[in-house]
Parts: sequence; structure tokens; C-alpha cells
Amino acid sequence: MAKDYYETLGVSKSASEDEIKSAYRTLAKKYHPDLNKNSEEAKKKFQEVSEAYEVLSDSKKRANYDQFGSADGQQFGGFGGSQGFSGFSESFSGSGGFSDFFSDIFSAFGGGNGGARRQEAVGADLQTKITLTFEEAAFGCSKSFVIPKIDKCSACGGTGAKNGKEFQTCSHCNGRGVVETLKRTIFGDSVSMGPCPSCGGSGRIIKEKCATCNGKGTVKTNQTINIDIPAGIDAGQTITMRGKGNAPTGGVGQNGSLHIVVDVLPHKIFRREGYDLYLDLFVPFTTALLGGKIEIPCLEGKEYLEIKELTQSGTIMRLKNKGIKVLNKNSKGDLIVTIIAEVPKSLDRETKEHLMQIQSTLGATNFTKYKSYLDKVNQR
Repeated sequence: MAKDYYETLGVSKSASEDEIKSAYRTLAKKYHPDLNKNSEEAKKKFQEVSEAYEVLSDSKKRANYDQFGSADGQQFGGFGGSQGFSGFSESFSGSGGFSDFFSDIFSAFGGGNGGARRQEAVGADLQTKITLTFEEAAFGCSKSFVIPKIDKCSACGGTGAKNGKEFQTCSHCNGRGVVETLKRTIFGDSVSMGPCPSCGGSGRIIKEKCATCNGKGTVKTNQTINIDIPAGIDAGQTITMRGKGNAPTGGVGQNGSLHIVVDVLPHKIFRREGYDLYLDLFVPFTTALLGGKIEIPCLEGKEYLEIKELTQSGTIMRLKNKGIKVLNKNSKGDLIVTIIAEVPKSLDRETKEHLMQIQSTLGATNFTKYKSYLDKVNQR
């Protein structure tokens, strides 16, 4: 990966959220431009620690970074469409995001909040699990399922007011939804912004409640989710659908995201590692000795494999582009075949006599590994 965010913050890869937050606070204060006005190096360091914190403080970006070395989940980039795929990443938005944290720390320097404005609320994220067959994960598929969630009340448009109209501007914050609060910090007094306690940040006071949601602006629903699973997805990966999570408290703002964790059932004969497939192929020992062409199964149809004469059991053969499709690319992994020579379970007398003649003709010296074994035994 191009940048080691853990090293930038001086924490281990197993660091907790509190440890990451504490490390960031210390470094951000140390390198903040207002305290190092003539230092380009400090400015650069401040940008680096801010970037590292933005990724590692977000669980989804951090998981993405740990697995792929990128916060935006490149394997899932470009799904787009009406479903709103966004890979593993989730940008900071709404209250409680990176910009709020940054503003709270450095408002004492005179920066931060700028003009007071109400930030749009964001609902809680949801998570569910979906199980796919091996083939569904390999080739992609469409799935539908139902999830319970909190959604915006359609009767009042999420306002909580009757007909979506029976409300008035909050007199406490004058409709801004935020109020100023004086804070005393180690750098001096500062003014920060927070949600208005009278209207909860909405900027409005309900005069008559909506009968459907009783003024909450939200209702509990069961929603059918339709999703297109991309070819090549693997167990443990997560698909994020923005706007499919819960509606925010009060119903006004953006819905959270829905995170779909993928599980994949094992295949009867194939084993997957990344985008490569592995197959243990049992062949008659006579084929391993004499060679021949043998039919082998593939995910897409069948293939024929040429077995060379005197092929040893355990020989590995690779079939290019016969594995799993790579996400978002027109390429595939390989099929890696391990040849295992299978001996018969029984022999009739005539066959046994023929084999004994063969054994006598070949002699023990023809089997190099066996001869080496005997030599080691005799040396003991």
C-alpha cells in the first residue's frame, strides 16, 4: 500500500478507536498550521495525520484500507447504478463526522465553524448477511430480500407535522437548527456550534403532530431490497448501498447505508483462493504411467487435460483464465490442478501376473525415490 496510515499516527494495526483518536489529537495540535505558521514541514505533517485519521476513524474505510490498501474499496468502485453501490467506503457526513471533530478541536484557533449552518442529519446504518452459492458468487446474480427498517413517514414527508405543514420556525435558533456554545480550552475561549436543544436541530417546532407517525417523522417498515451481485465477489466482503439504511431521527435528512456482508457456500470439488480455483484430480495410475488425454470439470463447461507419460502423483498443472472472474475487470484467475494417481482397489490373478512381470522388467533401480530410501536405510 502506498501510505502506512498506522505509522503516520504512530499506532499499531490493532489500535482501538480511542487510541487512534488520542494519537490524532496529539499530532494535530503539534502540527497545526496556526501554531507553526512558518513551517512547510508542519503543514505537510498536519495534512498527513488528518488524512490518516479520516480513514482509520471510520470502521468501513479502515476495513477497506486493511484489506485492499485503499479507503474507497477499489474492487467495488463503479457499481453505481440505481442501487447506489459504494464498495466498502462511507464518506464522513452529517453530525459526528470528521469535519465536526476537526472543528471542535481547532475552533480555538479561530477557524472551524465559519458561518453557522445546520448540518443535514444522517440516519443509522444497517447491516445484514446474504448467503450465495459458489456459482452465484463466481458468475454474479440478482437477489431480493426483506429487511425491517425505519423510514421517513410518507404522510408528513418526515416533518412530523400534520400534512407536513403544521409547524413553525423555532424561535430559539431562528430556524438555523444550531446554537453557539462558549467553550474554554487549553488554547483559550472558543465558540462552537451544536444542535438547538429546543427543536433538536430541525429548526422547526411542530404545532400539530402527524397522526401516522405521532410527530416522530419516521415509521417502522419492511422494505424489499433488490440487488445485483457482481461476478467474482468472495466470502467476507461487504457491499454498501447508500440511502438504504434507517431514516434520521425526525425524518428529515439522509438515510443511512445498508451494509450487506457476503457469505459463500463451499463447492463440492473446487477450492477458491483469491481468484484462482484449485482441483484435486484423481486419474488411473495407468494414465499417469502411459499418459493420455483426460476430461476435467470447470466452472464453465469441460476441458481436456493432456497427461504426459510418467506423470508423478502430486504434479501440479495450471490452466490459464479458467478460474474466477476478477471484480470489475475482464480477466480471470487460473484453474490449478493437482494430479493424484489412483491405484485399483483389487486385482485379478491375470492382471497381478502382468504387473509382476512389469515389476521384474523395471527393477527396483528404476524407481529413484525408492532406491534413495533403501540407501538411507542401509546406511543406518
